[in-house]
Amino acid sequence: MNGFTSADKAMYAAKERGKNNYQFYSTIHHTVNRNLNLEKGLRNAIENNELYLYYQPQIDLSSNQIVGMEALLRWDHSELGKISPDEFIPIAEETGLIIPIGKWVLKSACQQINAFVEAGYSPRTVSVNVSPYQFKDPNFLEDVKQIIKETGMQPELLDIEVTESLMHDIKESRVIIDELKKIGVHISIDDFGTGYSSLSILTSLPIDRIKIDRMFINEMTTNLNTSTLVKTIIEMSKNLNTLAVAEGIETEEQALQLKRLNCHIGQGYFYYPPISVMEMEKLLLNH
Repeated sequence: MNGFTSADKAMYAAKERGKNNYQFYSTIHHTVNRNLNLEKGLRNAIENNELYLYYQPQIDLSSNQIVGMEALLRWDHSELGKISPDEFIPIAEETGLIIPIGKWVLKSACQQINAFVEAGYSPRTVSVNVSPYQFKDPNFLEDVKQIIKETGMQPELLDIEVTESLMHDIKESRVIIDELKKIGVHISIDDFGTGYSSLSILTSLPIDRIKIDRMFINEMTTNLNTSTLVKTIIEMSKNLNTLAVAEGIETEEQALQLKRLNCHIGQGYFYYPPISVMEMEKLLLNH
């Protein structure tokens, strides 16, 4: 609620500065009201079946085969329509709603992958983004174990993605990651290269995948320094026996360069956008 309090203060400050600040005040007022409405809606989103998952295929760049998929949360608000994750995820984190929502995402993704396997499709991994708030929740480990047990999911098909920002306390994170690894779950570092402790993470934690941030992929064909950095990350991942995953591939030029650099896995709109379960099933039929 601190964010809303700050916004309220901004409103009063705008009022005090006079009529010239009315537009600023009006904008802040609209934002606060919208955030409050979204928070209210999020509290009932699971029960109202407004949340759902899309899946973005992950491609083996050497064979062009689908080897996995990333689960991406979507929200279709009953009154406001489709809400961007960039807008509602921060609200969910600020209010603590990310804990039940994150648990729902994890369970839904595991159920779906298990359903694909039971339908006869070749086993493929599913990557699930875990918020720092969810990762640090005291019940997180037990939730993961319980969900795997309830869904019948093969734990080696689950890839949990965490961000570099989570790793400020590497010692604490190591304990949780070690427990996840014991049950067979894979761990990815998302948005690699955007934080301040990238190298210490790789040397201190048992990571399975390094996801190269889309910002670097976007610039690698036009910026020599960025291209060199991407090459270094890929070579480093091989030396550390981890998989390099390039996200945000949008052009053929980017895809070809990543193949030349022997990047293991890629995802992005050049290959496939995030798609529904039905579309994913059709896709798997042809792979």
